[in-house]
Amino acid sequence: MRKPQEIVVDRALLVCLLHVAESFGRAQDRPHGLMSDVKVQQLAFLCELKFFDERIRGFHFEFFRYAYGAFSKDLDNDLLSLRRKERLDNFTPTERAAEVLKLVEEAAQASEPNGRVIEMLHAVTTTYASQDSDTLTKSVEAVALILPDQPMRNLTIREISFHSTLLVPSRIEVDAAFELSSAMLARLSAALGY
Repeated sequence: MRKPQEIVVDRALLVCLLHVAESFGRAQDRPHGLMSDVKVQQLAFLCELKFFDERIRGFHFEFFRYAYGAFSKDLDNDLLSLRRKERLDNFTPTERAAEVLKLVEEAAQASEPNGRVIEMLHAVTTTYASQDSDTLTKSVEAVALILPDQPMRNLTIREISFHSTLLVPSRIEVDAAFELSSAMLARLSAALGY
């Protein structure tokens, strides 16, 4: 279960991810069509894997294996909440999200770990956002995970049965995290409409 401050961080980083993905041009100009729920889920999952590979915590989403790769109910709920608060129009950050993006940039400059999270989020998103959903899902399904009870054995996500847990951030040890001061947390929460 995510803590309130983790939810604020997740929603702010999600707005940032969608902003970066949108930077590939207008929807009608993108070679592989519009953003979709599946694509957002896969991008966030790949970002979170990259963060943990670097021993840093960004997102706090738990992911499960579903028909189209990785899926997080918390991420899905955050998308709905951001739309209700008019910070997203479908998958596009609205003008009301401009303050969120400004504060995320300010937080990235405030600490080295925060800056690293944003750099990695940009790198992963720019690498994969231009792919169509099918190609992106295949990229995710090709990711090999180490089994906790059998550390010498790897399984690709494609080989893992549906509804199995793929990623539980609270169980992963990290050296650093995307963290906010209480003042910045309050400002970001207000910018998100909460």
